[in-house]
Amino acid sequence: MSLSSSAPWLKYYGNVPHHLSYPQKTIYQMVKAAAERNPKLPAYEFMGKKTTFAQFMQKIDETAQAFLAMGIKKGDRVTICMPNCPQALHAFYGLNRIGAVSNMIHPLSAAGEIKFYLNFSHSKCILTLNQFYAKIAPIMPELDNKECKLLLAKIEDELYPYLAVGYALTAGRKYPKPPKKGNYIWWSEFQRVGKKRDLPLPREFGKAEAGASILYSGGTTGTTKGILLSNMNFNALGLQTIAASGFAPIDGMKMLSVMPVFHGFGLGIGIHTALIGGACCILVPKFNVNTYAELLIKKQPNIIPGVPTLFEALLRAEKLENADLSCLKGVFSGGDSMSIELKKKVDEFLKMHHASVQVRQGYGLTECVTASCLTPKDYNRVGSIGVPFPDTYYKIVKPGTTQELDANLEGEICVSGPSVMLEYVDNPEETHNTLRRHDDGRIWLHTGDLGKMDEDGFVYFSQRIKRMIITSGYNVYPGQLENIIDGHEKVLLSCVIGVKDPYKMQKVKAFVVLRPGCEPSDAVKQEIAAKRRAEEAEKERQRALRREQNPDGITDNVSKKKIRQQEKEAAEKAAKAYEARKNPVQESEEKKPLSGDPERPYSRGRAYDPAHYGRKRSAGSDAEQTEE
Repeated sequence: MSLSSSAPWLKYYGNVPHHLSYPQKTIYQMVKAAAERNPKLPAYEFMGKKTTFAQFMQKIDETAQAFLAMGIKKGDRVTICMPNCPQALHAFYGLNRIGAVSNMIHPLSAAGEIKFYLNFSHSKCILTLNQFYAKIAPIMPELDNKECKLLLAKIEDELYPYLAVGYALTAGRKYPKPPKKGNYIWWSEFQRVGKKRDLPLPREFGKAEAGASILYSGGTTGTTKGILLSNMNFNALGLQTIAASGFAPIDGMKMLSVMPVFHGFGLGIGIHTALIGGACCILVPKFNVNTYAELLIKKQPNIIPGVPTLFEALLRAEKLENADLSCLKGVFSGGDSMSIELKKKVDEFLKMHHASVQVRQGYGLTECVTASCLTPKDYNRVGSIGVPFPDTYYKIVKPGTTQELDANLEGEICVSGPSVMLEYVDNPEETHNTLRRHDDGRIWLHTGDLGKMDEDGFVYFSQRIKRMIITSGYNVYPGQLENIIDGHEKVLLSCVIGVKDPYKMQKVKAFVVLRPGCEPSDAVKQEIAAKRRAEEAEKERQRALRREQNPDGITDNVSKKKIRQQEKEAAEKAAKAYEARKNPVQESEEKKPLSGDPERPYSRGRAYDPAHYGRKRSAGSDAEQTEE
């Protein structure tokens, strides 16, 4: 039985349910259900201004009516080009309310990129902040859809009056004002027209399996792809994340939502998961370590999701030197792999600041919204990114195939579950290559990531397949080297890449950023190189020890499949021996040699020819052997 079908990771779930119930609802309906539970609790807080769930739902419905008044209907696509601010949330859920699809893009994208995203999605409208007008307005006449409308929002419109004035006089002055008369619509006018027309909202909601939003990713081939995610994808992610956290329910908790809404991590975890769980999103439109530190101290959030670079920055935040972080119930890292050394440092940081939790790592990709596995609350294994979410299955396959590998063998990570995307937009070939039906009948997402899974179902991420460096015929994994280098006391962070070489194909090159106060020198280089050699020597010593202790190669990590095969072959051999003793058979005639080789007289086929086995095989025969 394979690891993916036996799900050995379930025994490490603790109080986390093995299976969940997934309502057949839209993302709007799931937030509405949370609002009905907690109408007076804050749904989000933005720059000190709180908005309750009841107020939030009213704003969503008003935004939905405004889009209807604009002519947006079910199935239409609207681009949201915004940081983490209230209007982005109102638009995201408002579009879902009428069955339209949100197209989420980065507001700092270049003008050419934004033009590409608008044309690619066939958007009928783009919502952005007034500060991006000068970049976006010139491309509007160049779009394929000449009827695409430009909708401008202001940060200050969602602030308390005294804060709005201050913002306009300070931050607002940094950006040129749009002309008084231009081909655009102010968000306030957009809302006013919607209220005036007061169009009835659809009585029926969309289907759970219908597309809800498009996010963008390089996919498994490194080229930009639009990822169509369904209502079920988002809802499943939220319910699985809340369950896997181990401290559900989260009603009334506070999440510091700094990860951007145009990214699966920010939208799926930082916004949707928090809202359907009844938690309050403290919206942070832009990361600044000092601002973030102040919010940690002042707002006392219970949950902070982030990426490794964010946690690295917090370690250096002077404002947190004497901070009390005992409020934290969950600290989650995703978006990129966190090195073993950085995790140790963050865990120690949390302990020093009175937090009773450790950072828990997750793994996922935009093709399944974001996270699909998480470090169990009470079980941690060094280097592991956790175990699969409830109702989510992992397997490791031989790259380029659907062949499942045994435990502890490295291959491509595949994921199956309710959060896996619908498709790559307008790209059936890549969709077919990435979403494959295996022999078990399941649809599996081929991630393009290298990793392995141990006998207990703990997953270990290595790196993107495309990032692997081949030098002199050897596979080198940059992530492993970066972990070693980052462990040096003088190193802040590192990046290992492969550079072209005429003889080795690629040479390994490391870029290293030293900690403040450390000067680069040949001595430091030698220290780092010596540490790497020592690590490799220790690994080889451990390998040699295992070989000495197990000369036959039978270790604790040997696959159960191999053991079963050995037992089967032994049983068959014993049965044949028994039958031979029970029913002896007399040979009727003496065997005659079949070949001309005196050492192999009974080999079948042509006579043994030593030269035959020394000849180079054809490309066709090599391919056949590899396939076998």
